[in-house]
Amino acid sequence: MHEMGIANSILEGVAAELRRRPGSRAKKVGVRIGKLAGVDPDALSFAFEALTIDTALTGLKLDVEYLAPRGRCRDCEREFEVCNYELLCPGCGSLATECISGEELEFTYLEIEESEGEMDSGESNLNESARKSMEVERR
Repeated sequence: MHEMGIANSILEGVAAELRRRPGSRAKKVGVRIGKLAGVDPDALSFAFEALTIDTALTGLKLDVEYLAPRGRCRDCEREFEVCNYELLCPGCGSLATECISGEELEFTYLEIEESEGEMDSGESNLNESARKSMEVERR
């Protein structure tokens, strides 16, 4: 189940950003995933939730935007949404098409809540606790 690895990578990205912003707390993370990337939405949600239980990231929401594949005709340059793996150009009927998107797997945003008074020269206890709990052991 590679969804566990994907969820872990998302959380590593969140942890890295939180280290850059001492005293902040992550609320929601958004990712964009192409439907051709082979990611099972239910498995990803399950893995994400399992990795955040009883950590400083408990309650972090995962917002996934699934993107339909898109193609481009090499003959008429028309771009189109690929449905049912049909690559025939809907404009000119050519088979000279290429897939131009649908395999994406990228971060889109991270909503954080910044603490007002916790930015000192030293790291806060919350940040140290968050750092320790975000070190997810790969299995």
